[in-house]
Amino acid sequence: MKKVLKVIGITVLSFIALIIILLSFLLIKNYLDSKKPIIEDTYYKNFQSDATLEKKYAGLGSYEVSLVKLKSEDDTIKEYKIWYPTELKSKSQAYPLIVVTNASNTAASVYESFFERLASWGFIVVGNEDKQAGTGLTTSKTLDYVLELNSDSDSIFYGKVSQDNIGVIGYSQGGAGAIRAVTEYDNSNKYKTIFTGSAAYSLLAKNMGWEYDISKVAIPYFMSAGTGSSDDSGEDSKTSFGGVAPLSSLIVNYDGIRNDVFKVRARINGAEHGDMLTRADGYMTAWMLYQLQNDEEARLVFIGKSAEILSNSNWQDIEKNN
Repeated sequence: MKKVLKVIGITVLSFIALIIILLSFLLIKNYLDSKKPIIEDTYYKNFQSDATLEKKYAGLGSYEVSLVKLKSEDDTIKEYKIWYPTELKSKSQAYPLIVVTNASNTAASVYESFFERLASWGFIVVGNEDKQAGTGLTTSKTLDYVLELNSDSDSIFYGKVSQDNIGVIGYSQGGAGAIRAVTEYDNSNKYKTIFTGSAAYSLLAKNMGWEYDISKVAIPYFMSAGTGSSDDSGEDSKTSFGGVAPLSSLIVNYDGIRNDVFKVRARINGAEHGDMLTRADGYMTAWMLYQLQNDEEARLVFIGKSAEILSNSNWQDIEKNN
């Protein structure tokens, strides 16, 4: 009997040890996977469009780019990453600033090529390591930090931030965070414009603790989403999960913003939720160039009855008030 019990004991211990090893492996794997880039360094080279300006702005700009990483005392932010035109160090001019709000479980370190490409168009672009940015709090703190650098004579960013030209970008959970960043904080009035890709619809955002009031948005806003089922499942989002950003939510958000605010809503044909980070690149960049650099060519994407976005087969369900 003792031998039987001993065998059973050894078997149980071996099984427990196997479970521990398996769990340890999965934890290590998940940790390593969380550090892997989610887009390739030259992802923009694969962008497809028959629209001249969308194709142009989805690519690289003319500026050489540098990166600085600065530790944060905030355990959620962990590190600020700031991409900027390399010439900034030797020029006396100020550059427009874009703050990026991360999507769910996504830190800036896993999509650095996104920031670098955007900065190549003449922007200072800043991100952080917050993987749950839906409240907009770390976005607000990040903006404050960069503005502090702008006032610090020992910083390379001293006097280099164009404080009248600050934009914010957010995807998915980060879309809700970007909306909150421009509406709920003491520095919300610092932003000149906002772009969101598949921002979590209002009821979903509320249930997740990222509730926003779209009626408070008072700056030019370009909102986008995909037509795929992950963004729009076709279900009623009031009674079931309608996708992260169904067309109905874009319509509600668009209509909830005052008509004296320039606003654009549009969806990318065939794009799933996970595609939005790269599929929206061309017109997201054009929007920021138009709003923050007063780029007249980029303006042609959005303004008037002949705006390029209106005839671009990549985009549909377009509504704009200018």
